[in-house]
Amino acid sequence: MIANGRTTGDEIHDEIHEALHTVARVDYDKPIIRNASVPVLYEEALEHEVGTGLTAAGALVTDSGAKKGRSPKDKRIVEEESSKDNVWWGPVNVKMSENAFMVNRERAIDYLNTRSRLYVFDGFAGWDPKYRIKVRIVCARAYHALFMRNMLIRPTDEELANFGEPDFTIFNAGEFPANRYTTGMTSTTSICLNFKRAEMVILGTQYAGEMKKGIFTVMHYYMPKAGVLSLHSSANEGPDGDVSLFFGLSGTGKTTLSADPHRFLIGDDEHCWSDDGIFNIEGGCYAKCIDLSAEKEPEIFNAIRFGSVLENVVYDPVSRIVDYSDSSKTENTRCAYPIEYIPNAKIPCVGGHPKNIILLTCDAFGVLPPVSKLTPEQAMYHFISGYTAKIAGTEEGVTEPQATFSTCFGAPFLVWHPVKYATMLAEKMQQHKADAWLINTGWNGGPYGVGKRVALKYSRAIIDAIHNGELAKAEYENYATFNLPIPKAVTGVPSEILNPAKTWSGTQESYATTLNKLANLFNANFKTYADKAAPEVIAAGPQI
Repeated sequence: MIANGRTTGDEIHDEIHEALHTVARVDYDKPIIRNASVPVLYEEALEHEVGTGLTAAGALVTDSGAKKGRSPKDKRIVEEESSKDNVWWGPVNVKMSENAFMVNRERAIDYLNTRSRLYVFDGFAGWDPKYRIKVRIVCARAYHALFMRNMLIRPTDEELANFGEPDFTIFNAGEFPANRYTTGMTSTTSICLNFKRAEMVILGTQYAGEMKKGIFTVMHYYMPKAGVLSLHSSANEGPDGDVSLFFGLSGTGKTTLSADPHRFLIGDDEHCWSDDGIFNIEGGCYAKCIDLSAEKEPEIFNAIRFGSVLENVVYDPVSRIVDYSDSSKTENTRCAYPIEYIPNAKIPCVGGHPKNIILLTCDAFGVLPPVSKLTPEQAMYHFISGYTAKIAGTEEGVTEPQATFSTCFGAPFLVWHPVKYATMLAEKMQQHKADAWLINTGWNGGPYGVGKRVALKYSRAIIDAIHNGELAKAEYENYATFNLPIPKAVTGVPSEILNPAKTWSGTQESYATTLNKLANLFNANFKTYADKAAPEVIAAGPQI
């Protein structure tokens, strides 16, 4: 039998072996290490996984292999009777046949059966017991088990003893490639979801973020079915219980700006908004580490310690000190740590109804203001638009910022049509009288390559001015073309940067050309949703 994660017999017939043999033919003759402690997973990774080490701070350093970011073009959803009429089919959700899924599933399980040991983590997605789902991770790397131990909500001993059947299972055989000749495959990487079977299969990528975002996609399907809005956002809570939601794609500042020493962190990336308020989907945070420092981001820096998982960073082999400025492996260096490693995390990770809705964008053109106050119609327009720039390293093949539109600030993870999420958000904002803001954490003074990123200290000062009520009472002027109300002054922020027209380093002609170019991109993008959007929402877009 298994003792402390080791096998002492020829066959093992405990509960987890029986469960996995029943659903996936997993052999009885190998140890299956379930919900192991952090020290055990450290030992397993250091002993069995090449490229694993310890940093001076005590974090586990791992390498995700050839893939250093997500592979969104390789995601598939099975077209089957129970869900096919609900899925927003297209470039984001590519159809896959049930037979092709079973071929990939068989391939993954065959690979897992060749391994000398397997790891299982059983945990929860969603902090509200009313809506949480039970998730099982089956994998061949201790790194993956520890990653999901950090990212899911860890069960108590009693909850684990009574865990029962999972609501959703991930079979992660990422070390083994998909067969490119399997119907519907376009590469050796495959991330495929089957809502009827409540399973996800990973082949051809060891990047752990695929599991995290896979569960997010699952929640994006299940929660709206239950009348709960799932959101790609971070959330924090002030001393008086006021909750703020931060929307934005990876790299726009959700994790950084929500880790505020003066507010309680509810979560940094994935939330749901129910009739009772906000709850975090995850039990941990997954922070970008490029150029990380104790001075700029002390909460995140100090969370990287024993129990944390560092991915694809470079460190000194003697001192074991990490060089966070080194991007030679990837710009997308990451760390996964339990949310309680943030000193002011709110446990349980739940809060009341939001008072402020903050839409974060990273404008590569340099013409959007650092902050503007949105009307309800503008809030809906910019939520549906989801304008930002892809930041280098977040996805495979992206090496410099690219202007893009990602509806609901999270198109890669949506399952239903975007209008479903947007309509639910509009209803909740109206019901709970939330204020909305658009904040540009991207370029100012010119486009990417000419201007500069808006300094983090200025973005923080703007957030502080929202939370302390300063911007609610500020004097505003209209920013032409986009018709955005922008404040004339914000404490701690140079007044000239508040209006991009005043800091533009080129000619006024080049500024006007760039402004109109972005406005035209907005208008062209919104045509996709115009048939379902209200006239007043369409009118809230830029006017040329």
